[in-house]
Amino acid sequence: MKKPRKAINVRSIVAIGLVVAVLAVVIIGVTLLDSPAQERLRRLDERRVDDLRSISAELDIYWTRAGTLPSSLEDLSSEPGVFLELYDPETSRPYEYRVLDSKIYELCAEFARDTAGEQGRPYRDYWSHSQGRHCFELKSQAVERPLER
Repeated sequence: MKKPRKAINVRSIVAIGLVVAVLAVVIIGVTLLDSPAQERLRRLDERRVDDLRSISAELDIYWTRAGTLPSSLEDLSSEPGVFLELYDPETSRPYEYRVLDSKIYELCAEFARDTAGEQGRPYRDYWSHSQGRHCFELKSQAVERPLER
């Protein structure tokens, strides 16, 4: 005589459901998150933008105080109290700086990623960039209370 087949018990159903849920979370996580290599490139580009923003802020202070732009980033960094990162964190090549007229200058860097389509923090919108060499044209602005050096 044949034994009657047992129905799948509740424990088996719950276990299968949990396995499916965990797999779904892992798959979603992998597709939404960048790979470690992409995350590293994103952080390097953020560092480059932060460096250029700091340089720009110091150029505004210099321009407010001196009424002119420095001829080079080395001249700017030699000012008392100025501590700037002037070199790319990955390649160690210097950031590019070029005076275009009495108030307008360019800051350039080599970027690993294109951020033009990304939306993020509002202050970064101006600093969005393409992959490769990208220059930002900036205009010196007077700082209300320049720091005394």
